[in-house]
Formats: sequence, C-alpha cells, structure tokens
Amino acid sequence: MNEQRTVGIKEVPRFDRWLILSIQHLFAMFGATILVPTIVEISPAVALVSSGLGTLAYLIVTRGQIPAYLGSSFAFINPMIAAITIGGIEGMLVGSFVAGLVYGVVALVIKAGGVRWLMNLLPPIVVGPVIMVIGLGLAPVALEMAMYLPETIGTPEPIWDGTLFTIALLTLLITVVGAIFFRGFFGLIPILIGIVGGYIISLFFGMIDTSPIRDAAWFAVPEFYIPFVTFTPSFSWAIIAIMVPVAVVTLSEHIGDQMVLSKVVGKNFVEKPGLHRSIFGDGVATIISSFLGGPPNTTYGENIGVVAITRVFSVFVIGGAAVIAIAFGFIGKVSAIIQTIPSAVMGGVSILLFGIIASSGLRMLIDNKINIGEKRNLIISSVILVLGIGGGVIHITDEIEIPGMALAAIVGIILNLVIPGRPHIKKSEEMFQSLNVKMDKEKQ
Repeated sequence: MNEQRTVGIKEVPRFDRWLILSIQHLFAMFGATILVPTIVEISPAVALVSSGLGTLAYLIVTRGQIPAYLGSSFAFINPMIAAITIGGIEGMLVGSFVAGLVYGVVALVIKAGGVRWLMNLLPPIVVGPVIMVIGLGLAPVALEMAMYLPETIGTPEPIWDGTLFTIALLTLLITVVGAIFFRGFFGLIPILIGIVGGYIISLFFGMIDTSPIRDAAWFAVPEFYIPFVTFTPSFSWAIIAIMVPVAVVTLSEHIGDQMVLSKVVGKNFVEKPGLHRSIFGDGVATIISSFLGGPPNTTYGENIGVVAITRVFSVFVIGGAAVIAIAFGFIGKVSAIIQTIPSAVMGGVSILLFGIIASSGLRMLIDNKINIGEKRNLIISSVILVLGIGGGVIHITDEIEIPGMALAAIVGIILNLVIPGRPHIKKSEEMFQSLNVKMDKEKQ
C-alpha cells in the first residue's frame, strides 16, 4: 500500500487541487443535504446556502481547527414534518432556532464544568440505540416516497404505483452497486450516483417534466424565510416540545463524529479546541439556518469519510466546499433540477441511507464492546428501540407532546442513570486513545 501525503489542517493546497478536493466534499454531502428538505418540502436551494454558511461559521467558531462539514440533519426530519403541520415553515424555523440555543447552553455548561457529565449522560448504550431509532423511524418515510403517488401520501388510502416502485428499486440497485464496486472519487458519492441514475431512468419512463429547468434563470435568489422580513415569528410551546428534545439525539451524534474525526486526524478535538466549541459551532450553524428557512444542521459522517480516505485535513478545502454550496444555491438551473427529482428516486436512495444510519448505531454498540447479554444493557436498548420505532408519545397538553425519538432518548438516559451497574466513564484522554477507528482500513 502506497503512503498518501497528508495535507495539514491549516495547509492551503494548490488552487487546481484545492478546487477538485472541495468539489469532492460537495458531492459527498450533496445527496443527503438536498434529501432532507425535499422530504419535508422546503427549498433545497436554501438548504445548500444554509449548509455552506453554517459550515463557514463552524470553522470560525472552532478557530479553523476541525475539518468538518455541516449539512441537513436527518434526526429532525419527523419533528420538522410535525412542526410544519402545526405552525407551517415559520413555526418550524422558530423551533429550530430554539434547538440551536440549546446547543449554546450545553456548550456553556461544558465550558464551565467539563465534558465528563455529558459522556456520563450519553454513553454508547444510550447513543447506539437512539441512532438506530433515527434510521428505522424514518423507514416508513422512505417506503412511502418509493411506492405511493406523491399527491396521495398522508391521505387515509395512499395509492400504490408500480412504475414509481420500479424506479425506486432501480435507483436503490444503482446506489448499492456504486457503494460496493466503485472506487476512488466515485466510491465516495454512491448516493449522488444513485440519484443521477434514478433521474435518468425516470426520464425514460416519462416521469419528469423538464420545462421548469428550461424556464429557470441561471441566477435566482432562493426562497428564503427571514424573520421580521418575510414573516413575523410566533412562539409555540407545542413546536418547541417537538423540536427541542431532538437536540439530545443530535448531541450524541455530534460527540460520536468528533471522536471519530479526532482519531482520523490524530488530534484530540474533544480537548482542543474543545467539545464546547464544536457544539457551539453546531448550534450557530443551526441558528443561521433558522434565519434563512433551512433545516437544522449537523456534522456529516459522509465528509468525515472523505477526510479519512483522502488524508486531506485542510479546513480550506472544507471552506471551499462551503463556498461552492452557497454558489449552487443561487444557480436557478441547479435548483430547478433538484425540484424535478421524482419522490420515488429519493425514496430509493433513502431505503439505503436510512438503513445505514440505523446500522451505524449498531456499529457503535459493537465498537464499544457493549454486551447486550447483560440484563442492564438489554433493558435499556430494548426500551429505547420500542419507544422510538413504535412511536411512543407523551401528551403534556392538547397541543404539547414529546414525540417518539425524543421520548426514547430521554427514557434511555433515565434508565441508564437509575439501573444499578452503570460502568465507570473514562476520561476524555482515555476515550480518545480507545477509539476503535483503524486508519489503515480507512485508507484502503
């Protein structure tokens, strides 16, 4: 195996290589970032702009020390759909803003009291099953898009369509083939390859009206939702109760991403610049998105994979991808193409993508050597999975409720704290040393 040259965190590559490497990161996050707003029916162009601006803000907050890209969060899909049903996009954005503030509060507490309490609150036996709930809880969304006519989804009797399901399955097949057999650059973008392949198949089936693409201008301002400019924010406890508890879920995702990225780069980002800075940066990115009309943001495992494989740690490359994403958001032709992608195509790639999310939760349990045979671990994981996937909910009032995913995380935390036999939590230095990420495998 040939040794790859490592590009340092503060190193600026030659311009032509810089551009190619940034585009590679853009492609790695593109499919997932536009999938979230497409599912919840908000503007993908706004999501691209907000992810780019959020990533730049994150790099500034972390003092240019963490090479991470931020994109649309999958954990917020169902809460966003519920919030939009209650208060429209405007109400959802207020909930997203408050969720971003929660990140800021957590960051301040970590700054004052250290990180150990958070690791104690969110150990792998809680985080792993919660991540599984994120993926498996979204499974019905993927299959609805794959099988039913879009205009009938959400009705008492959605209409099954064989053509759409065929397109979804062929899209899934292309995505799986790309993930398994493609290497190098193309091996990094199987989701995007699947979307492109499904789009071409849909053209052959006559399922796409290309006139919006022809009519779209090359330059177009995205459909931003800006508080006190395009709408007046209104506070809703019901939406807050739906959106804010999900921050517990995304915080656990964030911790996992930071620990993996630390091992990949060979620097303990949990210690320096500190978990408080990275969490605060995540919160700032989500707040920026809420001021524009985009979905909440989170660090992306897809881009961590790119960093691991290429050994290019430069934050300038990440920043370049963010700038290109912002530019794409203002290209009308790109927005029009995204909006003409059939829901069946998105459903096809979602079957794999949501399954991968669930499997990553299982992998966390395996990597941390969690023994499910122990009654304590069996009880915690079982309760989290059934509450989250089954759709458990607590109705506080007629309008305020705690939905399944957040309820599962909260109950999991409580069970972990009260059931005897809780293991000793390692110091962050020990956790950093014990991360089960093998870079030799990643480079292959």
